[in-house]
Amino acid sequence: MHKPEQVELHLFRDEFEDELKSFTLPDDQERFTALPDKILTVTDGQYRVVILNQGTPVGFFILHCTERVQEYSNNPNAMLLTSLSINHKHQGKGYAKKGMLALERFIVSNFPDCNEIVLAVNHKNLPAQQLYKHVGFTDTGRRKIGAIGEQFIMELRMKE
Repeated sequence: MHKPEQVELHLFRDEFEDELKSFTLPDDQERFTALPDKILTVTDGQYRVVILNQGTPVGFFILHCTERVQEYSNNPNAMLLTSLSINHKHQGKGYAKKGMLALERFIVSNFPDCNEIVLAVNHKNLPAQQLYKHVGFTDTGRRKIGAIGEQFIMELRMKE
């Protein structure tokens, strides 16, 4: 019998590490992000977040509340989202969308002082741009030049 999907966000726990280390991406996606095994060590103010489906890690990203956020927003209560990836074997099932739709509730629960999420998405990464727009992020009109070209700065404001 097929179990219904249950997609939720959780802060990283050691029990997720082996599955996260097994993540793979096609080259055309990997150039836009960092795989979890490259960023399993974080510094103060960085939070690893795992997208789970029925308790199995299917996706990953990092939330920052470091000085780096100031490169993207003047809001002192903003957080920066980076390194979103969905393991290749789990792609095409809507996990990125469901994970991003759960983001606001996750932020309110875990980071109640945060009222805005910002991110940078490469101008060539059309699937990611569409995903972020679809879940409520808006283009701020600001641009940043990244390692592989122009990036659009997008934001998601928390509802009051």
